[in-house]
Amino acid sequence: MRVSAKSDYALRALIEMATREDARAVSAEELGRVQDIPHGFLQAILGDLRKAGVVISQRGKSGGWRLARSAAEVSVADVIRAVDGPLVSVYGLRPESVSYNEDAEVLQHVWIAARDSLREVFEHVSIAQLASRELPDEVTVRTAREEAWEPH
Repeated sequence: MRVSAKSDYALRALIEMATREDARAVSAEELGRVQDIPHGFLQAILGDLRKAGVVISQRGKSGGWRLARSAAEVSVADVIRAVDGPLVSVYGLRPESVSYNEDAEVLQHVWIAARDSLREVFEHVSIAQLASRELPDEVTVRTAREEAWEPH
């Protein structure tokens, strides 16, 4: 899986929002400056997150962006889907929609298994956990394995 800049920036912006006291709104300019995210790109990302119901914008003197719901209710999977679409796609199709001939149909099972594996992590890590730097055990167990850190 390749994590897009869009997903990475979106998650960083949401972590920043979640760490704000009293869930106060933060401007896109400040989010971009603090997290080193290009302003125009961030505005587009925030628009995608608003469409998905992850953030809301607030006008006025104390305006800006804030989470639309509790950070504990927003998963990494929710964010990736909001800005990039499905977790796994095969030339733009969901894995269950891909069709192959008899010799290659086993590939569909690989794509489905890969999606399931990603869900095990992405759907169980919330923005609140990222903001508090306390990941669930099922994630820390995976990162504790030495081979997980080795490039292939």
